[in-house]
Amino acid sequence: MTGPDTPGIRRAWGWLAHLRDGGTVPWQDWSGGGPAGGLTLPGAQQLELLRRLNEAGPVSPSLAVRVLEASAPGRGRPDLELVGAVDRRPFGPPPVDPADLPDDELLRVAGAILAEDVVAAGLPEPARPRTPRPWRARYRLVGDPVLAAPRRADLIRRGLPPGRRGSVVYVLGTDVAQMTVDAWVARSLSYGAPPWPEFLAGARRRGTLPPAADPLRVCEEWAHEVGRARVAVVLDLDALPRLLRVRRPPAAAPDLSADAVDLARRVGQVLGLLAVPPQRRALLHEVLVPRLAAHPGAPLVLPQRHLRWARREGRRVRDGLLGAGYAVHGNPDGLLPVARHGVPEPSDAGVLALAMRLLLEKKAP
Repeated sequence: MTGPDTPGIRRAWGWLAHLRDGGTVPWQDWSGGGPAGGLTLPGAQQLELLRRLNEAGPVSPSLAVRVLEASAPGRGRPDLELVGAVDRRPFGPPPVDPADLPDDELLRVAGAILAEDVVAAGLPEPARPRTPRPWRARYRLVGDPVLAAPRRADLIRRGLPPGRRGSVVYVLGTDVAQMTVDAWVARSLSYGAPPWPEFLAGARRRGTLPPAADPLRVCEEWAHEVGRARVAVVLDLDALPRLLRVRRPPAAAPDLSADAVDLARRVGQVLGLLAVPPQRRALLHEVLVPRLAAHPGAPLVLPQRHLRWARREGRRVRDGLLGAGYAVHGNPDGLLPVARHGVPEPSDAGVLALAMRLLLEKKAP
């Protein structure tokens, strides 16, 4: 934000100095002035994010500088000027009152800073896996990625890697409503996903479950490769130790709130500009997810208006698995939607609040 030395510009520089000092007065209530502190004023998004961080504070000087110098990547408006500080121009977006900005605009700035933090933290040293045990069970774990991936990784760390000739393919699953949620969570924590409502709308337009949420489809793909007799569905996860011949159940994924998953999705979008896909996924899982898991909240559930579709899909999958003769460990009716406590979608306000908590956790250098 630049312009001639006017009362409005001096007011804006004064507000900036107030915010740098930890102030929380909204722009519309600010009347003081101040000298120019540089060539360009930060945008309204950056200024309002700093004001809100100050309200939640305290904010370290280094974090304040990072917020004011941050960009707002992704789809959205460019850095915006303050209404009352400059005149409206014949082109470009009009000046705004920062208090009127939607939370999504502030999240673009916060997500960019968090992505930088995640990259700067770096990946932890990988734990050295144990030597594979020669008497281990021959298995593969596939299916719902939120159920299968962490358990597979834990077994590998314990010296029980999947594979080997003659392996039984265990397709892990639960009710189809939760598996639909899990499909979005897994994509959000890997190569990227659209917002939850768009993801769900896409599945409804196609008329089928997401591939990762359809155990029948997964079974048919593996049966084509290894034969139907070596494919089984596991709906009772307590049966896994017996099936895999291990004493201790494989570790599950940490619980994440709906807002936490959406924040990870947004941070992952920026990480796509800073890291190659495998590194991006590892940074999300190993650096960001543990921090998000420390902030519990309501999980995501399938919205009520989609439950009829989910019940229809659950019956289709159940009947298809039983009709094809696949072994099912657990009650096949467990594929039908069940009542779960949670929220039907993340909220921008909740995601922003969580993002600010993470920013304020970071210690000043």
